[in-house]
Amino acid sequence: MIKNPRANPDEPSIQKLKFKFKRPILSKPQQISILHLLIFTLLQSSPSLASLHPKPPPLPILPIPSAQQLSWQLTEMALFLHFGTNTFTGSEWGTGHVDPSVFNPTKLDATQWVKVAKDFGFSKVILTAKHHDGFCLWPSEYTDYSVKSSPWKNGSGDVVGELAEAARIAGVKLGLYLSPWDRHESCYGKTLDYNEYYMGQMTELLTRYGVVEEVWLDGAKGEGEKDMEYFFEDWFSLIHQLQPRAVIFSDAGPDTRWVGDEGGYAGNTCWSLFNCSAAKIGDTDPKYSQEGDPFGCDWVPAECDVSIRPGWFWHASEVPKSARTLLDLYYKSVGRNCLLLLNVPPNSSGLISDEDIQVLREFNELRSSIFSNNLAEGGLLSASSVRGGLAGTRFGPQNILEKGILSYWAPDKQQANWVIYLDFQEHVTFNVLEIQEPIHMGQRIIEFHLDILNEKGQWQTVIDGTTVGYRRLLQFSIVESYHLRLVIDKSRGDPLIAYVGIYLDSFSIVGYATHKRSNSFFNKALKPFSKLKLSSF
Repeated sequence: MIKNPRANPDEPSIQKLKFKFKRPILSKPQQISILHLLIFTLLQSSPSLASLHPKPPPLPILPIPSAQQLSWQLTEMALFLHFGTNTFTGSEWGTGHVDPSVFNPTKLDATQWVKVAKDFGFSKVILTAKHHDGFCLWPSEYTDYSVKSSPWKNGSGDVVGELAEAARIAGVKLGLYLSPWDRHESCYGKTLDYNEYYMGQMTELLTRYGVVEEVWLDGAKGEGEKDMEYFFEDWFSLIHQLQPRAVIFSDAGPDTRWVGDEGGYAGNTCWSLFNCSAAKIGDTDPKYSQEGDPFGCDWVPAECDVSIRPGWFWHASEVPKSARTLLDLYYKSVGRNCLLLLNVPPNSSGLISDEDIQVLREFNELRSSIFSNNLAEGGLLSASSVRGGLAGTRFGPQNILEKGILSYWAPDKQQANWVIYLDFQEHVTFNVLEIQEPIHMGQRIIEFHLDILNEKGQWQTVIDGTTVGYRRLLQFSIVESYHLRLVIDKSRGDPLIAYVGIYLDSFSIVGYATHKRSNSFFNKALKPFSKLKLSSF
């Protein structure tokens, strides 16, 4: 672990700064001329800086994600679709003895489900192909407790098949949940027989419906239920054999992990590093799941599952969360190095309800309004050092404004300070900081902080944080300044930064409630958002 002392360690963090700072009057051509002169002088005085051979990238710091895990992380958000007999009975955990005749979604439209996901920023859908009651949404050969025994389409329907086809056409990724706990199947509790049964059903799902990008399973089981040993390692091997592109989700990995709660949020500190040997499916320390392990040997990023409604299945008496609540969950999941898995259950007609769609539309508009305007793009960038010296433009600070994680700023080796500076011609007003690491090079940053220059010419801390990973979003009360610096305080090796953004969020409470400025200030700050109409805000 490498430590980087702050420039002013005794200065307290502040929640709000306001000032008018008079910067020296210097024309842009003059600034560029001085910069060019400085670079030219340094290149002449140090021939090594002018080397024609580019500096190679630094070595990754293990563990690092697989190609499948990288693809999963880039997804950012997925829709969970809880659907089955519970949708028609008002239950959450079905008994396994409900007559299949209750399942009759006369207007089922999987194309609508996929369209809702795609239109509002979710690039994957995950369906409960079989929940704990054992009822199968595909015509399994191993049981009659499935859609083939229901009146829906006279027993010839296949929900999994319809969703898989709709997702394929729309270019949306497909995931499937196959519950290990089965309250209907008579062989449940007989270790060998049930593991064979489960793997037989898993084989059906993974060989009939094209590419499956995620297989979701858990250790959920009610009190007093039959003892059952699951052959998880056999299951994992089968899944990776039949669907090489799939990641496997469970409490303990092996590819992605449960975040430890069903509230949809991760810990403030959240490592993708993890020790699978320290976790057990169905019995993992929630705090360990939430935070990960800075000394972990495995790369197992966290997934935050939460329902848009109080229950996981649709119930007529329930209403969805507000768009602003979903935005808060977004900050605390995607913004804490996780994937947000938002459950939006289809109703008993087989459609996603209009009120849920409206909330998702508003949630999408909120994200677009906030994150479509990166104020950092108007700044002049510089850094405390650059890998390869001034000639090492491949790793220069300009990379942090390029979307994606393949390009990044890298400091030179053995530096005492790791700092990126942003200077503006006009003051910027913001309350959100975004940072991304190039996670294919490993997760490195342990601690960091953001400073702004006050009217006395002193650096003062706005916010500090721990861990970054794929994406970190930090909120704070509104500040404004001409000059910013992002300081990395501690890192596993030299820190690498792929992207930095600063934004104005005028919707979240932290964004405006404590900023005591005039009404004219707020009218100006809120003007870009004035056209949004949020019915569930």
